[in-house]
Amino acid sequence: MRSTSVATALAVLFSSAALSVVSAGTASAAAATVTATGGLVVNGALQRVFVGDAANGRILAADYNGTLVDLNVGFGSVSDLALSDDGATLYAALPNSHEIVALDAATLDVRTRYAVPTDTGPRHVAFAGGKAWFSYGDQWDGDLGSVDPAVDPASGTDPVAMAQFPAEGTSIGLWGQALLDTDPNRPGVLAVGQTGISTDSMAVLDVSDGTAKVTAWYGADYTLNNGIGDIDLVAGADEVLVNGTDRDAYAGGAFSKAGSYPGGNGADVAANGLVAQTTGTKTAVYRPNATQPLRTYTTGSSDYLPATVRWAPDSSRIFALVPSGGTYTLKALTQPTLNVPTLTVNAPASAPRAKKLTVTGKLSATVPLPAGVRLAVTRTDLESPRGKALPAVTVAANGAYSFADTPPAGGTVTYKVTYAGDAAHTAASAGDKVAVSRAATTLTLNNNGKLYNYGTDVKFTAHLGTTYKNRTVQIWADPFGTDKPKKLIKTGTVNSSGNISAWVDMTRDTAVTAVFAGDARYAPKSVKATAYARVRVSTAVSRHYRTAKIGSTSYYWFHKNTDPLLTTTMTYYPGRQQRFDLQVYYQGAWYTTDSEYFPVGSNGKSAVVLGAPGESGIRARMRSVYVNGSSGDSVNSTTYGAWKYLYFSN
Repeated sequence: MRSTSVATALAVLFSSAALSVVSAGTASAAAATVTATGGLVVNGALQRVFVGDAANGRILAADYNGTLVDLNVGFGSVSDLALSDDGATLYAALPNSHEIVALDAATLDVRTRYAVPTDTGPRHVAFAGGKAWFSYGDQWDGDLGSVDPAVDPASGTDPVAMAQFPAEGTSIGLWGQALLDTDPNRPGVLAVGQTGISTDSMAVLDVSDGTAKVTAWYGADYTLNNGIGDIDLVAGADEVLVNGTDRDAYAGGAFSKAGSYPGGNGADVAANGLVAQTTGTKTAVYRPNATQPLRTYTTGSSDYLPATVRWAPDSSRIFALVPSGGTYTLKALTQPTLNVPTLTVNAPASAPRAKKLTVTGKLSATVPLPAGVRLAVTRTDLESPRGKALPAVTVAANGAYSFADTPPAGGTVTYKVTYAGDAAHTAASAGDKVAVSRAATTLTLNNNGKLYNYGTDVKFTAHLGTTYKNRTVQIWADPFGTDKPKKLIKTGTVNSSGNISAWVDMTRDTAVTAVFAGDARYAPKSVKATAYARVRVSTAVSRHYRTAKIGSTSYYWFHKNTDPLLTTTMTYYPGRQQRFDLQVYYQGAWYTTDSEYFPVGSNGKSAVVLGAPGESGIRARMRSVYVNGSSGDSVNSTTYGAWKYLYFSN
């Protein structure tokens, strides 16, 4: 019986609603994983990544490796997250309880809860101009609100202000719970992207003095974009990036088309202007206004479930919530500013040993490589299992390279080519294998097909022909039957005549194999000899009253009404049977009257009572036989026991 008490206790522990806060480090070995994305922000000062779990009402904190280090639960639902400018306070939008909650970013302890007087939302949140701005409302009645953390509710002044979206110059304002974005390089600037049925309106607001004023507005005529699912302020330019694809400039209170990146679903813009664009399967990094990616990561498997991405404030890495199996797991994407070169190596599939061969390849990148790039080359073979450095090779202007080599050893030869990388490119390596020919040697093994009595010690001798360095041979014995495994019985160096021997106790049919592993110039070789072993069988006769010869043959004499007892002893094997052959002598010849199988017990005995004939003058004989394949197994060779002669008298 197995106890499930420990497993049950763990299940109760981790499902307990009482665990509202888990201290830092408790889940240090686990990745940050959520069921549905409810916000993603990065704190550079603490080197923490905060993730909202929209489905389970949790806020998670991970380190820069994506490892979970802290969490707080019991929020009902979390729809978005934002950090204060100093990174000390984390704001979360809670649409179920209609609150903005402020947490200590270092501990995830709740500092303040701000009630939002709405039936729908808050939905999105961003921090700019000293306030936490949030969107709320339903279709056709959306708006913008703010929380002023400098206002003490005890003073009688409500820190929450509603209906903050400026109506002047913006048609009828917001029509749903809008997306919000800020840029640390542009303090006091807030981008707003309309969601809902009419999803093409957007605005850039100046909130630097705590009051929202329109910098630019675009109405929903779908001439610039085809619906907004993501909006980002572009670093270093008066532009917004919509859906990770369309760049729309704003000036003079209006928006205009400024360009685009290859199609994506969403993005985040780094402080240095790099764009991390996500699709359903990849996250690509673009330099400002570029059309070729600087680097591409695989971050998904479905076009319908794109990752959510955020840059670290210092642009050192990207954090992505990657969908997989119904959940989203936080992944850290490192070295995002380095381009990943493509390196190929093409060697011949096969080649003769000690003959020159040529290896070719190409190094290419979407960001130009430095001139005169050198590649390190290593050859790994039987003579140099840890690799031997070959002369470095220079890449041509078109990225191509080639080098010649003469492999001294046969077998599998691997050529590995490595680019060390540079200030703009990651390292890259690739390799290819060549099957280099080796000479054939001779290997023989004696005693194939020979038959031996049970228990005979047999000497098996292997003879090895010419080789290069390796003179070692292994000898393996594999007894027939599934209960005894193949076993190494001898390994060693052959003598000056090329021979090596091992002894086998022949209790079963046995396959003996000699193996030469090969060396740098001679190919591996193995040879098998199958030798066969009889069983040990004898029969004891009892209940006779004397023994005497008839002619030259000795008989056991029985009275005509006595039943002979014939006890056979045979080498035991599970399920084994002996064949009992009975013949009767009539008019000068022996005639078979019966041939029947009887089980052999675990003690190796099989006793058979032969019924008395009831008349005198009868001569009979019997023998016990093991028949390979018919006696219940096939681990020995067919073995005939000696005839036992019986005579029945008055």
